[in-house]
Amino acid sequence: MLNETEEFKAYTTFPDYTIKSKRDTGYLGRFTYKMIKEFRGFNRILTIIARGYMWETETPDVDRAYRALCAWCSLPDSVKPDKRKAGQDRTCFADLHTEFPELVNEDGEGWYFTHIHNIIEAVLDNTENNTKSMAGNALMLLKKFDKGWCNKVMQAQASLYSKTTKGAWIIRFEDIVAEAKESGPLKNKDFELPAETVQKLKDALPNKKRLDVLVTLAKFYLANKPADSEWAILPVENFNAYYGTTCFDRKWLPIFPESVIARDEYSGACRFKIPCMNE
Repeated sequence: MLNETEEFKAYTTFPDYTIKSKRDTGYLGRFTYKMIKEFRGFNRILTIIARGYMWETETPDVDRAYRALCAWCSLPDSVKPDKRKAGQDRTCFADLHTEFPELVNEDGEGWYFTHIHNIIEAVLDNTENNTKSMAGNALMLLKKFDKGWCNKVMQAQASLYSKTTKGAWIIRFEDIVAEAKESGPLKNKDFELPAETVQKLKDALPNKKRLDVLVTLAKFYLANKPADSEWAILPVENFNAYYGTTCFDRKWLPIFPESVIARDEYSGACRFKIPCMNE
């Protein structure tokens, strides 16, 4: 979450799909089943991808970033959206294979489409290490993913000025590209907290549990907090994927009292602050 270059690589290179045990989630890469099924966390994912391709030189290439998003999200022509709309009727970008061979193949199967089908195959071909939940998720994706993702890719191409687009999935490629341009090149934001800051965090944590997670959150907070606010956006779903588990928001975040991490839902996003960091 702090090294954006490594995060970019995680979204553009395939993980090892070998499932070593029932507790192994490495085959999912930097995704969780919740993200995949509910289309969560994609604002950050797509922005990281767009920034990686936009800022290959000192001059931002907005058009190249937009094409990279199309390639990454591409589906083969055999998958059709429910309804086609002018300007949103294209979901296969096989023609971008020459420019982005790592993101889309000659048949129009984009990186994400391929990744999901690799997950499905890995689970269904490995009954020995399957859990009931894993098998159920894979079968659900096999049945519903293609059409659902196809409709999302179509919606992502909606114009900013469209009056008829519903806000159920408000991610648009144009918004992502604009955010990528404003955010600038990918950075490695990791750093070491001063010993006195770590001690301050330790003192603020009543039960001393998951100090390592709190330190990571503190570094992310300092690296991403706007200069004019005490609040920073907390990409919860992406943190779940970062830790390779859904325990982050269900088990780890709740152990931090409001005096340590204050959280708030703001304009549909989760924002947070660490009070002792602002004292």
